[in-house]
Amino acid sequence: MLQFLKYVLATFVGIIIFLFVSIFILAGIGSMFSSEEEVVIEEKSVLKLDLNKPIQEVGVENPFAEIGGPFGGDENAVGLKDIIEALKRAQKDDNIKGIYLKTEGPEAGWATLEEIRNQLLEFKKSKKFIVTYGESYSEKGYYIASLADKIYLNPAGGIEWNGLSAEYSFFKGTFDKLEIKPLVFRVGEFKSAIEMFSRQDMSEASKKQSSELIGAINGNFLKNISASRNIPVAELKGLADSLAVDNPKSALQHKFITDLGYQDELEAYLKRNLKVEEKKKIAYVGVDKYLKGGKRSDDGDFNKRIGVLVAEGEITSGEGGDGNIGSEKFVKELKEIRDNDKIKAIVIRINSPGGSALASDVMWREIQLTAKKKPVIASMSDVAASGGYYMAMGCDKIVAQPNTITGSIGIFGLIFNVTDFMNNKLGITFDGVGTSPHADWPTATREMTEFEKSMIQKGVNEGYETFTRKAAAGRKMSVEKLKSLAQGRVWSGVEAKEHGLVDVLGGVDDAVKLAAKAAKLNEGDYRVRYYPEKKKPFDELVTKIMGDNEEKATTKALGDLAPYVKMYKKLTNMGGMQTRMPFELVIR
Repeated sequence: MLQFLKYVLATFVGIIIFLFVSIFILAGIGSMFSSEEEVVIEEKSVLKLDLNKPIQEVGVENPFAEIGGPFGGDENAVGLKDIIEALKRAQKDDNIKGIYLKTEGPEAGWATLEEIRNQLLEFKKSKKFIVTYGESYSEKGYYIASLADKIYLNPAGGIEWNGLSAEYSFFKGTFDKLEIKPLVFRVGEFKSAIEMFSRQDMSEASKKQSSELIGAINGNFLKNISASRNIPVAELKGLADSLAVDNPKSALQHKFITDLGYQDELEAYLKRNLKVEEKKKIAYVGVDKYLKGGKRSDDGDFNKRIGVLVAEGEITSGEGGDGNIGSEKFVKELKEIRDNDKIKAIVIRINSPGGSALASDVMWREIQLTAKKKPVIASMSDVAASGGYYMAMGCDKIVAQPNTITGSIGIFGLIFNVTDFMNNKLGITFDGVGTSPHADWPTATREMTEFEKSMIQKGVNEGYETFTRKAAAGRKMSVEKLKSLAQGRVWSGVEAKEHGLVDVLGGVDDAVKLAAKAAKLNEGDYRVRYYPEKKKPFDELVTKIMGDNEEKATTKALGDLAPYVKMYKKLTNMGGMQTRMPFELVIR
């Protein structure tokens, strides 16, 4: 017994010492990262804009990304906000002579790329150069690259030019084999989020909306590339249909690129352009480093601000976390912004496919209360559909990019009957007692009666009526007209504007200008502040230590199976009615 107590005491002392040492180390690292690095931008500098990494609304800086180890993880996530700010500063900075783009395969949605592309076009008004080099270009990458003055493609590389596509996965066959019965309750012909459980292919309604959606996005894509490369839209489409741009030489022949060459040849061109000696290095500066030096692009009155509240990810109840929007946390942040007298107007920046219907309604209510006190403008990013649109419809005005995915006004419920699976596959059975015939309703461990199923459908119907009624009021149109645009149908930003679901086509800057105008603020007389703010390097380190890197670890461990595990987690997190668009709508 005495020996046992000695071991317990030694273990306890060891834990205490470990905690003290860890706190000491973390405090030292925190102190190291808390001091701001002073950055001086050299003359003849080139802003290096690397888009070959994840791009999200607000970036995350990981100081350990390059050294690897337990806290290294993948590369930093670049913030769209930071990219736009850097481009605005660089346009007016005499020390920045041009931009070097790395945009072979951006990890971003189409609307995010639209924001970046539009700001690059604005940068070009300064008459400074934009050059790009790629070993290959995806269609997303080429969408950005196409506006460059010099487009270099590796002679042994490639370019993707075969049109856009959207592919869906269907799991009905899997559930049939497992003897799991998905019970689907929905309203709306186009609410196709649940088809992956009930079908083995796309319904005609789903094909119709998906085809029209990617057609609208492709139209915007071709129109803008046509303007940048001076190639007719019909010719661009014909080249995709015939797969005629299938190698670097054909890309040069059809004027998709300006040069076949290697990176050293591009750098030789840059040195001649910058009048830098051949032996000297080009003074490249990345976005994060550049933003630590120089003046802000907006230096308005500190007491007059536009607050941009970022809502990115799936919608859930509670606090939420990285990658989703927790209604409780969102409401708390919005209340603080609303009660801040220095903030004169608010932009809700939405990038969400939806989620919990209840959480969406809770946030809608708070947006409505805020709109009674201050102007509130919605700015839609890559996607603002279902619950994402639910949030937007509570705002005074809605701004979307032409290629934003929006709409999907509809509700569904989903329950899995696992009785046969548990019994036949695992040998597990269920039995129980209750104080009434429906005490265990809704349930996944027995066959529900038709009456019980009808009660769930009744709730879904009522939720749909609430959604459409509030959307109609927010859009100032009749419920009948709104319902003709609803039924879960997904629209592009262009289509949504034509139907009155969106007010203005543009980006977050356009939304900020609308908010300022509504608050009667003059241009240059206010500042813009984002909420929540970008994580500090030390905060990111603590996050990684606390295990927030689980998704990356899962992806690394499971490879191609990771998306299916992610899907399983989504299913287990679904509670109550859902307002969400098709689960994985990836257009490429």
